Amino acid sequence: MKKTSWVLLVIWSLIIGGCQQANQVPCTQTAITTKAPESEINAVKQFVETSRINAKADSRGFYYTIQSAGKGTKPTVCSNVTVNYTGKLTNGKVFDSAEGIRFDLNQLIVGWQEGIPLVAPGGKITLYLPPTLAYGAQEQNDIPANSILVFEIDLIKVN
Repeated sequence: MKKTSWVLLVIWSLIIGGCQQANQVPCTQTAITTKAPESEINAVKQFVETSRINAKADSRGFYYTIQSAGKGTKPTVCSNVTVNYTGKLTNGKVFDSAEGIRFDLNQLIVGWQEGIPLVAPGGKITLYLPPTLAYGAQEQNDIPANSILVFEIDLIKVN
């Protein structure tokens, strides 16, 4: 995994908020109210349809496919999770990946906070995130500003 990408996930989450800042304890279940604007939702929808991806739309503005639902208790935004993941641009270029990496979910981009709790441990999900739920208008290393991002995520366990 690229260290800079993990750091960017944490920094971006702190900029746009989550259920706690890094120095606050304990985490509380706070509803995430971030929703992508219609223009971004339409762009993700167009990508999904053009690519002939059978994805479900979430009311918050992202699309997802669940390859495996997993078993057990699903994580919450306040969970610490272990995942394998690959992040791609819509042109298929991989910008980041890692295996067996642990995260506090509330320290990550909003799209992960909203998407990962849709599966239980052992689950596999692909998230199609509009910029507002990812890195927004800020260019991040190999990620151009205002990019739709595709994350393939295996939820290994809730720690």
